[in-house]
Amino acid sequence: MTAAAFPPITTLTLNPAVDVTYEIDCLVKNQKVHAKTSRFDPGGNGINIGRALKRLQVPAKNFCVLAGETGQFLERLLAQHVEDFVYVRVAGETRINGTIIVLETQSQYEVSGIGPPLPPESLQPLSQRFVEATAGGYGVVTGSVPQGVSEDIYATLIQQIRAAGGRPILDAHRGLLRNGIKARPFLVKPNRYELEQLTGKSLDSIDAVVAEARGLQAGGIDYVCVSLGGEGAVLVGEQLALHALPPRVTVRSSVGAGDSMVAGLVAGFAQDLPVEEILRLAVACSAGTVRHPGTELFFAEELAALKPEIHLRTLQA
Repeated sequence: MTAAAFPPITTLTLNPAVDVTYEIDCLVKNQKVHAKTSRFDPGGNGINIGRALKRLQVPAKNFCVLAGETGQFLERLLAQHVEDFVYVRVAGETRINGTIIVLETQSQYEVSGIGPPLPPESLQPLSQRFVEATAGGYGVVTGSVPQGVSEDIYATLIQQIRAAGGRPILDAHRGLLRNGIKARPFLVKPNRYELEQLTGKSLDSIDAVVAEARGLQAGGIDYVCVSLGGEGAVLVGEQLALHALPPRVTVRSSVGAGDSMVAGLVAGFAQDLPVEEILRLAVACSAGTVRHPGTELFFAEELAALKPEIHLRTLQA
């Protein structure tokens, strides 16, 4: 498809970050260790989804908040990773997130920074522009929110996108997820842990995951996709339940895997692909991402080899 043939696609990142990743041999208590590699990437779930969409050659407009000197650095990084971004500036400093990958034990440690407050006079115009740009397309609301922003914000935006004829997509956790689901997004993508927290149940089997996903979908959500790590993902829609088993890959970092899956889902729906191919693409994007260190994402040329290794099975709807 040409860029003009795609419906409008937007992402919103209210609490972006500069992601810093270090690979080290081992951690030594109370001692300095030297990194083997380091990298800096623009971060935040919506930004990661925008980065992934660009790699899929799917045009998207990305909305975010920048603050301080770190925000200026993030702006320069964004210019290298996404084609179209819109931002507001606020007081304070954009947060810095840290990921440490310990090669000796193949362990991963993550620290999420604290972003600046987002006052209503900055949030309101950014949100309005985001909804207007989404129009009849797909609007992705995802990630954490900064100080001063209500956990109802995604529910409000989902309602506004629906009212404008768009299809809202939600990927969040805790109160943001719980409240957002009530507004009936087009698609919601929790992981297994988030679904367990939402339902208060231990979901030890694929059947149990599908049953709870079916319960969410029946409440007015078009599609529920649950990511399952090494077990792949399930996608539930009306009279539809699919399980995709992922290809075997060497996992170097799980950062961005869920965002890559969301990007694959958005790209597939935007191109009107068969639902089986939408799930296959989403799982391929996720599998490609975990093969890379830190906050690096998949590369488009990897997907052709990964997709045939993904096995789909139809479950009882």
